[in-house]
Amino acid sequence: MARHLITSALPYINGIKHLGNMVGSMLPADVYSRYLRQRGHDVLYICATDEHGTPAELAAKEQGLPVAEFCAQAHDAQKAVYDGFALAFDYFGRSSSQQNVEITQHFARRLNDNGFIEERAIRQVYSPADGRFLPDRYVEGTCPHCGYDKARGDQCENCTRVLDPTDLINPRSAISGSTDLEVRETKHLFLLQSKLQHEVEEWVSRHEDDWPQLASSIARKWLNEGLHDRAITRDLDWGVPVPADTWPELAAEGKVFYVWFDAPIEYIGATKEWADLDPENRDWKSWWYEADDTVRYTEFMAKDNVPFHTVMFPATELGVREPWKKVDYVKAFNWLTYYGGKFSTSQKRGVFTDQALEILPADYWRYFLIANAPESDDSSFTWEHFTATVNKDLADTLGNFVNRVLSFSRKRFGDEVPAGGEPGEAERKLGEEIARLLAEYEAQMESLQFRKAAAALRALWSAGNSYLEEKAPWLEIKTDKEGAALTLRTAMNLIHLYAVVSEPFIPATSAAMRQAFTLTDDTATWVTADEAKSLTSVPAGTPFTVPPVLFAKLTDEDLENYKERFGGEGA
Repeated sequence: MARHLITSALPYINGIKHLGNMVGSMLPADVYSRYLRQRGHDVLYICATDEHGTPAELAAKEQGLPVAEFCAQAHDAQKAVYDGFALAFDYFGRSSSQQNVEITQHFARRLNDNGFIEERAIRQVYSPADGRFLPDRYVEGTCPHCGYDKARGDQCENCTRVLDPTDLINPRSAISGSTDLEVRETKHLFLLQSKLQHEVEEWVSRHEDDWPQLASSIARKWLNEGLHDRAITRDLDWGVPVPADTWPELAAEGKVFYVWFDAPIEYIGATKEWADLDPENRDWKSWWYEADDTVRYTEFMAKDNVPFHTVMFPATELGVREPWKKVDYVKAFNWLTYYGGKFSTSQKRGVFTDQALEILPADYWRYFLIANAPESDDSSFTWEHFTATVNKDLADTLGNFVNRVLSFSRKRFGDEVPAGGEPGEAERKLGEEIARLLAEYEAQMESLQFRKAAAALRALWSAGNSYLEEKAPWLEIKTDKEGAALTLRTAMNLIHLYAVVSEPFIPATSAAMRQAFTLTDDTATWVTADEAKSLTSVPAGTPFTVPPVLFAKLTDEDLENYKERFGGEGA
């Protein structure tokens, strides 16, 4: 089986993330990782908190904490939420780790040795009120391209254009709000991306036909506009230090590397963090170095992160002139909006991941978000849509099927799976349909089409309900007890099948369904086509229990309460 390296975009350290961030990177990466593991592949899923740059310093300043202490606390808080969402990282690291410092500095030295880093004197924004230079996010203002008045000095969130602080119209300090800004000269390191343009173009051209159109179009747009040399150091107190053995003057001035230089390298750094916990059994380099023929690497991210992963990081890897693994497939997502607008902490608009878990268990959110993932275009979260999806798909289609099959069988046949007669035409047709739908589900998961995969999974659940309605064991038992027993045994085998194949989407619920049956040897990680056709994995005589209600239906009162708390149309 193949070895699969999977990474999701590193969540910024400054605060708990909203549902859009979850569905745009970490959750689909987890679903895919779980699926691949079930199919027998060797999988390494790596993520980490992105702890450098101005967001960390500004957030720490707001809380009155040293930035290192703030980041340590925030990392633990984020990890607790991701554990609550059952994200099965192999390792969730920190970009402030010593491993990332060492590898980032190694990359910088190699780029410098190869002529791709240059020290330049530049004119940079300086705030007399703050007594310091203001790098990227310390400067806010109006985007010169789209007119968005809350653009940052590194990128406009509205049009995704990459900016320099001096590009902004009506700039102001993000620290003090002062508009009394000056432009002074200082020295920084530049990555000479212009010298790597041709190599990056060749590399992208070999991959872009396989990527989603969203990822390839953004990469091509950047390349068509031409790669510009990019400053990769900043005047900050917190970050990966410029190594003194190579740039003593800049190191003495306290320069650190730009967060977008070291953050992607943390994918490698976090893998080394993972390996260093068990060095005798874990080889981090086998995943990253000379691994083109042995590892398939898939990255998950929202569209605003695509340029850095399809152009800037590959340019860095190409420039070091070492055989570091580069991404094979970029799964890019559009944005999840909240009633068509942006999620906003300050305006109390939208649902954040910690709040979501306070309301309902993770599986409700996992299923809804993946079933409505913003793949082809932006999608809008509304409480009406969420409530309808939970009630129809989870409570009625899956939950009700499980409950009524097990409850009715226990009532009429006791606490063991009934035997019944031999399968007939209805069971043969059901098996063929289940095998067909399972193949569709597998195909969509293999191609990373998550909404279509969710639709195929939902169709699997629906097939059980159709079979139950056709056979109607509550009527069948009046005239053919053996026939009713067969129907229920077949339906129980469907429940076990659902438990296995639904695990990537709803792991806790899948575990509850699986644990309903006391099987002596239940080691199945997936279901073959023949097993799907025969539906015999749970034999007659197997003890079973009826689990608690898997999914509670949401009421109109619930809907109105959610809208009142979080905002929404009519609230």
